[in-house]
Amino acid sequence: MQVNNKDQYTADNMETARLCKALAHPARISIIKLLLSKDCCICGDIVKELPIAQSTVSQHLKELKNAGLIQGNITPPKVKYCIDKKNWSRLKEKITSFLQ
Repeated sequence: MQVNNKDQYTADNMETARLCKALAHPARISIIKLLLSKDCCICGDIVKELPIAQSTVSQHLKELKNAGLIQGNITPPKVKYCIDKKNWSRLKEKITSFLQ
């Protein structure tokens, strides 16, 4: 009897993969570490900390925000970014469960 591997693609597995994919770049890991060490940052603060251009930082912030790992709060004329604590906790639970 042949097993259908698509049965392994549960909603939970797909969400875990989506969240992990959002972290699959060293710049995004650096951004997350920076945001975890502070309450929030504006894009300019992140650019000062990382050796990449502002436009590249913005692209990475967009990916992290689309995945739900960070939030962007608009405080004109700037956007403050912070960790989405609920989704961050969810990711930690998923990774812990996966590794056990």
